[in-house]
This record gives sequence, structure tokens and C-alpha cells, in this order.
Amino acid sequence: MPPKKTGPEQVADFFATLDHPLKGAMKKVREIILSSDDTITEQIKWKGPSFCYNGDDRVTFNVRDGSVLLIFHRGAKVKDSTGGGRLIDDPTGLLEWITDDRATVKFTSEDEVDLKKDDLTKVVRLWVGAAG
Repeated sequence: MPPKKTGPEQVADFFATLDHPLKGAMKKVREIILSSDDTITEQIKWKGPSFCYNGDDRVTFNVRDGSVLLIFHRGAKVKDSTGGGRLIDDPTGLLEWITDDRATVKFTSEDEVDLKKDDLTKVVRLWVGAAG
């Protein structure tokens, strides 16, 4: 029985077999997320790349036909929100809020990823710091 693949190996396999018009955009998003904090790790969860902080999933790809949706969350289980209000203040306006501790960011092109790189980096850093 071969050894279990590491998270980065799982994600590399995902991209190696992915046939999607936004594959280049997805690879850029992956690089942005991983470079935003040295402690972020990756794995495949819920049929797409998921990025973890302190071992907990925090940002997950939801691959769709015409777009890439990033789900910002606090893991699979609902957590107590003791502070009330949104998990972070989003100075970029990038996040579309679903609940106070779940939000999305949608990309429809590689150019859009390039334009929003700094904002995405900022939001990832804020999110993992607050959701930690």
C-alpha cells in the first residue's frame, strides 16, 4: 500500500488533472494564499483545495463552471461567535458575507486575480488571524 499523499501532493495532483478554463487563475490564487502566511498549509477537502491555519480549514476552493469561488470559513462545524458582528472588518470590500463568520470571494478571470492580489493577501491574513 503506497504511503498517504501529503497535502501539497494532493493539491498538485488536483491541478495536474484539472481541466478548467480558469486553471491559471486558480494556480495564482493558490500561490497568493500560500504566500500570505508561512504557516498556511493545504490539502484536498470537499473536492477542492483547502487551506488550513493551525490545522483547521479556513479558505476552500469551490470550482464552478464560469468562476472560482473562495469560501472563507471557520471550519466545517459551526463555532461560537462570542464577539458578535462580522469576524473581520474587510477594508478591501472583497468579501461577500454569507454569515458573520463565512464569506466568499469570486474570480472570473486571471486578470481579475492579478488586479486583486494585494487585497486577497490582506483578507487572507486578516481572516486566518481572526478565525485562528
